[in-house]
Amino acid sequence: MPRVKRGPKRAAARKRVLKQTEGFFLTKSKLYRAAQEALEKALKYAYTGRRLKKRDFRALWITRINAGCRAHDMSYSKFMGGLKAAGVDLNRKMLSEIAIQDDEAFASLVATAKSAIAAKAA
Repeated sequence: MPRVKRGPKRAAARKRVLKQTEGFFLTKSKLYRAAQEALEKALKYAYTGRRLKKRDFRALWITRINAGCRAHDMSYSKFMGGLKAAGVDLNRKMLSEIAIQDDEAFASLVATAKSAIAAKAA
């Protein structure tokens, strides 16, 4: 089998890795092996972080909605159950924005949820 010397391809691959690790600490931005390991770890953390961000934002929206509900003497779970019973399809992101920006509109949503709960109980 003939011998293969990978000159340009290997150099390009190493250059690409070192370019991506610019700004990393000490040898992680200068030496290929350290840079490659740091890059793999960084990419893994970035992938995980993109998923955790969704979880964190959902928790934030729920906290904001809960605070708005408590201001109108209602719990978050009863509010969401009432909205579902009333057939109101607003996602948590929009509900949290309404709770922050427009108190009157949120109060009307709470009233809608309360009336739906009352109608369901009767």
